[in-house]
Amino acid sequence: MRNQSKYIFLALLLIAISVGGCKKSFLNQEPESGLTDANFWKTESDLKQGVVGAYSSLRGMGTFSYWVFGEMRSDNTTFQYNAPQRGQENRELVDQLLVNSTNTLIQDYWRDCYVAISRCNDVLNNVGRIEMSAAAKTQATGEVKFLRAFHYFNLVRQFGGVPLRLEAIKSPGEAPSKGRASVTEVYNQIISDLTDAANGLPDVGSYPSSEKGRATKGAANALLGEVYMTQKKFGEAITVLRKVTGYSILPAYGDIFLTTNKNNAESVFEIQYYSTAGTNLSSNFMYQFAPFNSGTAVTNDPGTNLNFNSGWNTPTTDLIAAYEPGDLRKAISLAEGFTGSSGFVAVPYVKKYNQGFVQPGQTNVNFPVIRYADVLLLISECLNEQGFVADGEAYTLLNQIRKRAGLNPKTSDNVVPALKVSTQAEFRAAIDQERKVELAFENHRWYDLVRTGNAIPVLTAHGQREIAKNPSQFPAGSYQPTQNKLLLPIPQREVTLDNLPQNPQ
Repeated sequence: MRNQSKYIFLALLLIAISVGGCKKSFLNQEPESGLTDANFWKTESDLKQGVVGAYSSLRGMGTFSYWVFGEMRSDNTTFQYNAPQRGQENRELVDQLLVNSTNTLIQDYWRDCYVAISRCNDVLNNVGRIEMSAAAKTQATGEVKFLRAFHYFNLVRQFGGVPLRLEAIKSPGEAPSKGRASVTEVYNQIISDLTDAANGLPDVGSYPSSEKGRATKGAANALLGEVYMTQKKFGEAITVLRKVTGYSILPAYGDIFLTTNKNNAESVFEIQYYSTAGTNLSSNFMYQFAPFNSGTAVTNDPGTNLNFNSGWNTPTTDLIAAYEPGDLRKAISLAEGFTGSSGFVAVPYVKKYNQGFVQPGQTNVNFPVIRYADVLLLISECLNEQGFVADGEAYTLLNQIRKRAGLNPKTSDNVVPALKVSTQAEFRAAIDQERKVELAFENHRWYDLVRTGNAIPVLTAHGQREIAKNPSQFPAGSYQPTQNKLLLPIPQREVTLDNLPQNPQ
């Protein structure tokens, strides 16, 4: 059985080196197929196409797995139960915290992350032998190290220790891994990659307009800051987060997500999508997040297939209740209910990505990964964790975000109880609340719950409320989080073929 892994990873190798693209802008390049390691990696153009291939891995994962594992596992979103259509139970089981090692979504997520990592390794393995300027090599290296770190950061948070693959696979004999690295080893590699990326990448604004969306020094430092936050290294975190400069929050929250305003002043890093005839680079969040019984009423796309795989990432009553009265973000982020003619009443749905369509069934809406508002809230959290100071800079940063949302400031002596925050614990709760609604549907909530230690109590209470709505809808054991369930099981395929030890279930 173990020898089969050689052929699986050889297949991944062939996928990984099938890179390249149309020589147009960064936004509308697609990987070429039919290339091999022997006839590629000869020129600077080849290397640039290899970097594009590494970026392209983000697109498929952004349209599905990131939000399934980052939002639907949390208390922010759930799914619209569709009794006649039971073909997507694997998704439901993710939400209900009932996944097992044979769940195909977990297998696909693992595979896609390692295909993306393999593409990064291919670039790193070949950059040294291509004739090009030192600056170009430094930039290419920084970009793929940022991407490799991004994927490993997702893997280690979801699975714990995972195999560290840092070299391109050149033969079937190199396919078996060295086993699962420790969590510490994985984080050390992530920190090393991001430190190198931050030192080698250009500042925001350095790319020409056709290259916007590439990783920058700010993106590397922002991600590195979150890595340190996850490790509770608040001193290191605030140092690198303060290096994220050249950005600003937009005056209007709704402007962030407009397709006419991609890669704006608040955008630190986002997954790029582009829709035009003859390409396969589009996004489809709007359709997946619409109620499945809404037809074209939510999307306004007359070409929408009424059987489109919709009804996912549905806002929970927990999230809807988290918005304070007068919060301008609520109406931009979600609609509280769609009432369909088929008898479904008040089905909430995500509006944040509902920005129109270009081709039937296709949108060019980007997926935000890091925004400057996220950075400011992380700095505010760091300041509080390093030592509570009433009405200090931490409050200023928090209230900067609240002001844009049309909300009054939180202070230590406010006469309004809901706005009074006078202890370190109360400030922690205020930051948690603000991140929950500010970054809703942007794939932060699950990771925030886990890194702050709030996952088990929050998800237990959330599950009890969900089950109470319709107890017969949920399998036994639904929404019963434990410390073991905070990590996904290693896909059984990898346990069997690569001899990896399984996570405790």
